[in-house]
Amino acid sequence: MTTPAARDDGGPAAVGKITRDAVLAAALEIIDRDGADALSMRRLARALDRDPMILYRHAPNKAALLDGVAETVLAQLRVDSDDPDWAGQLRKVARRFRALALAHPHVVPLIVTRPLATPLGLRPAGTLRPLEDILALLTRAGFSGPDALHIYRALFGFLHGHVLDELQELIENPDETDDLLRLGLHRLPISEFPLLRGLAPALAGYDGAAELERGLDILLTGLTATATPPGQTPAARASTAPAR
Repeated sequence: MTTPAARDDGGPAAVGKITRDAVLAAALEIIDRDGADALSMRRLARALDRDPMILYRHAPNKAALLDGVAETVLAQLRVDSDDPDWAGQLRKVARRFRALALAHPHVVPLIVTRPLATPLGLRPAGTLRPLEDILALLTRAGFSGPDALHIYRALFGFLHGHVLDELQELIENPDETDDLLRLGLHRLPISEFPLLRGLAPALAGYDGAAELERGLDILLTGLTATATPPGQTPAARASTAPAR
């Protein structure tokens, strides 16, 4: 069997008929490596060893490519809408979302901010699948449609903020042992930022997974207490309280 030769820009030379999935996979590789700004039709064509004009059959422009990449990543966000433990399932979804964000940090802005310029009904269908599946999960649990939508918005509002926070937790000088120096906080005037500088140990010890779980505890406990499906007794409500 002949193995496609690797190209000098990191992508494999394609053999046979090109597919949309192959185009999006190659685009994702480029974005993962160098960011969305580095993606262009010409660079993608070189990675696939194709004429750029062929790519336009699968994506009319770069904007469509970016939408397709976001759709490709979100397709990996599985939601079990039949799970009777709605709060537990939402916790699993949150963990999966964070894992995807850490695996594809350059795609996060495409998922979090790019949809702001696009009406809901005009977004790629794949990017709406998690919303539909979570609505199914919650309405099967007994929530009304509006309440299910409220819970979805609360969850993903929290998740988007969390992953953006986690991805910007950068260490300036990893070899330093002093937390102020590691984070570059020594550059801030102590008279203007005494509290922030004082939190240097907590900031340096940031644990994204632990912060996610703590935030989910707060969010899901509040949702369980305030958005209980109609007719559910206090005892039943307690049984669906968030658990790790």
